Amino acid sequence: NVNSDKDGFHLYEELKFCGHINTQTTVIFLSADTSQDLVNSIVELEPDDFWAKPLDTRTIISRVGFLINSRKRLNKLFSFVDKQQFAAAIYTAERNLKMPELEEYFPKIKRIIGTSLFKLHQFDEAERYYRKLLDQHNYSWLHIELCRSLLKLKREQEAEIMLGDLFLRDDTRFAAYDLITSYCIDNERFKEAYNYIKRATLLAPRNINRNKKLWDLARLNHDRLGQYKATITIYKYAKNSIHDSPHLRLNVIRSAIDLASASHQSESASLLKNANLLLKQLEQSNYDNEINNQLIVVKARMASLVQNKSLADNLLTQIYDDSVHDLLEDNLDKMKAFHEVGNRERTSRILSIVKKQIAGDSLSSKVIDKYLEQESIERTEINFTPKELKEMAEVNYKNNRFKPAFMNLSQAFVLAPNNIAIALSLLKVLVKIAVHEAINEEQEDIINKIKELQNESELSTENTALYNQYLMNLKRHPDQNEYSDSPSPSELSHKK
Repeated sequence: NVNSDKDGFHLYEELKFCGHINTQTTVIFLSADTSQDLVNSIVELEPDDFWAKPLDTRTIISRVGFLINSRKRLNKLFSFVDKQQFAAAIYTAERNLKMPELEEYFPKIKRIIGTSLFKLHQFDEAERYYRKLLDQHNYSWLHIELCRSLLKLKREQEAEIMLGDLFLRDDTRFAAYDLITSYCIDNERFKEAYNYIKRATLLAPRNINRNKKLWDLARLNHDRLGQYKATITIYKYAKNSIHDSPHLRLNVIRSAIDLASASHQSESASLLKNANLLLKQLEQSNYDNEINNQLIVVKARMASLVQNKSLADNLLTQIYDDSVHDLLEDNLDKMKAFHEVGNRERTSRILSIVKKQIAGDSLSSKVIDKYLEQESIERTEINFTPKELKEMAEVNYKNNRFKPAFMNLSQAFVLAPNNIAIALSLLKVLVKIAVHEAINEEQEDIINKIKELQNESELSTENTALYNQYLMNLKRHPDQNEYSDSPSPSELSHKK
């Protein structure tokens, strides 16, 4: 099934995915492109060798001979690894290290010993083993594996010192980001994990599974723009690969709707326009019947976004069944669609189904579990999108109902905590509230979150001025507050 639309990376990935490559197979990857992101992506698939074109005959003969001979001479060792008999692999490897005629294969043999110790969960032994090897060699993988051992042993301070150095090295930076991402996820430090995986993904953008993990972490951290970018990247690199599917384009549309539901009017319109183009492409494709229900749900969500709730309701009457056999993303989108038209009962039912799907999936990640827990709470407690809540806040603000406006915006901020416009609007409303009464603990907590967001964001000159002005006004004593110079109530919406 190889055609002109597939490249060598796609072919290699598919061969691995289909189980055609194991320790009995020798793979050499050739490429004229040696850009760092491609090299990282290829090395991650672990070919036996990576050659950059052009090549000379002598090198080819030498390298091919070495690779084929290593398969022959280490066949027994590789066989134990294939069968996951790691104790036997260690025993065989240690015997091989006593054979001088195998000296050119010692680096490979030593690496197998370390990997086998890890597979046997002998992390103390692995740490001692890697430290001993580092006295003799400076292989990049040795530094990474020693750091991995320290993290498994919960020796974080030592690992952090090592990681600081590994982030600076070109040959270890990518693997170090990947390592710390996994560690943070295992320990439910999801915000840190998200920051690290963004860097790892930039260094090796073609890994679809990592991009999916990036997408999940973006959702969990309420980063709608990051979620949108991740689905675009997945669609881009999965095209013509083993991962290709109409659902990838659907996911771009879905994340565009999620982002539009928390964006300024002009940005929202632009996102919907792009989503509509993708929707038309799907409708004109051969996949139309396969994803008919999903397309109806997407159209309903688009209608809700432009406040055409009656059309959205009519479309959703065509969606009869909720099933654990549907794809997780399909059920999540369906749940959002019913929530957006105010059908709480159907929303709750679909959420229960999604939880059952995850409960029955042993491969479900901690990130997805946490995201569903978060969605369950937010969909139960908050009945509107950030965009709708902002519009409600504007009406309340114009009618001098500052506390209801604060409640609207604080809910919007829960759903979109990275949204500068919502953050500034919250400060603006709090300035009005502070005229009459002291800021309470809940309001103080929100102010602190906004300060954190400001420190992590690049604000425009206009928004920086507004931010500083609101904070200065909040510091004043209520009876000394003067607001004649503050923006008019009609300017409640801010652009980043």
